[in-house]
Amino acid sequence: MDESSLLLRQIPHSIEAEQSVLGAMLIDARCIPDVVEALTGEDFYLKANREIYETIYTMFNFSATIDPVTVLDQMKLTGVYDENTSRSYLLQLMEITPTAANVKEYIRIVKDKALLRRIAETAGELTTLVQEGGETAQAVLDLAEQRVYAIRQGRSAQGLEPLSKILVDVFDQLQELSMSGSEVPGMATGFGDLDRTLTGFHGSELILLAARPGMGKTSFALNVLLHAGKFSGKSVVFFSLEMSREQLATRLISSEAFLDNKKLMTGKLSPDDWDKVTLASTALAHTKIYIDDNPSLSVADMNAKCRRIEDLGMVVIDYLQLMQSSGSTTRYAGENRQQVVADISRALKIMAKELHVPVLCLSQLSRANESRSDKRPMLSDLRESGAIEQDADVVMFLYRDDYYNKDSDKRNQAECIIAKNRRGETTTIPLQWLPEFTAFSSVERNYEEPY
Repeated sequence: MDESSLLLRQIPHSIEAEQSVLGAMLIDARCIPDVVEALTGEDFYLKANREIYETIYTMFNFSATIDPVTVLDQMKLTGVYDENTSRSYLLQLMEITPTAANVKEYIRIVKDKALLRRIAETAGELTTLVQEGGETAQAVLDLAEQRVYAIRQGRSAQGLEPLSKILVDVFDQLQELSMSGSEVPGMATGFGDLDRTLTGFHGSELILLAARPGMGKTSFALNVLLHAGKFSGKSVVFFSLEMSREQLATRLISSEAFLDNKKLMTGKLSPDDWDKVTLASTALAHTKIYIDDNPSLSVADMNAKCRRIEDLGMVVIDYLQLMQSSGSTTRYAGENRQQVVADISRALKIMAKELHVPVLCLSQLSRANESRSDKRPMLSDLRESGAIEQDADVVMFLYRDDYYNKDSDKRNQAECIIAKNRRGETTTIPLQWLPEFTAFSSVERNYEEPY
């Protein structure tokens, strides 16, 4: 193999750009925030460059003075100092750097080369999997999508993270929350009491909403979706495995226009009703709500679709028991449905963590509660798998007394029962059921009173 072929096969990197980035940081400490924001230690190909960057990064986190003398001293403390080369190499970095003014261009080159290395590494791993023949095409495809998505997010697909880095991230989050002054740091649902209890829906959370058929699961989910779509400024996605996109859009119009759903179903609308529909449709058209009514989606399919949505804020799935497992159906030929649902719920939790958004998943309940005198749902009523309870960060049940007792004095009153909450208390939130609009609303009351 000639020299030109060897050069073409070389692992992508730019020593000059790496050295210029480090030199700029040593020449002018004012450019360090720009570098720290854009690059990580893994972006540097040479070990020596990586060690110098991580030394400066640590010093920057602790607001230490950064110059060649202090960096060398810190390198001695961390054990990466070499008596023969470290001092001369730092001086060399400063000499070969033309100017710190072009640091953003140097950063771009280093970032681009690091991205190419990660792509090459992922391609090699996928090629090995294919050649070994131990995985199905669907499994390799799912892995490929996960890795490419991870590369796009500027991080490795898997890896250990030092606590020092995690603490910096947590501190940044606390500062952001403190400055915002918001009572609901997560994604607001539009139900005041629920938001105060859960502090909204948070990124990476799997939230399960379960109830018997006809209790209003889809209506509740659409209420949350509509509020998030209107007020969060982010994109929200609704996967419906049961209802068509037209039915869902009709319900959203009914909720937004406060128009009787039966009128929309029959088309018997007065001129005033048409005005309401027009205004509601205009408002809905300005939201970033996406609906997919494909009834045969797997978690992997949903994950792949969501990765392509810009500024994703939340995912809603209606509902879990209708979902298909990933991969070949023969995989579950000898297994029961409980194992399938357990795998799906685990995949949903992984999807929430990968996308770093709340995933609200609806679920059916078994008929066990109907044999009890108190028909309020319990965690043991979750249908087909206890794994759902384990994977979910929040489990909520919907209950309406008039659903079982037509003569109930609690007509159109509902309860949102928070049965599991990893972030705090479990309690019951009162809601008002509005059947003509197929929607829920908060109960008007004095908020100083206990629930």
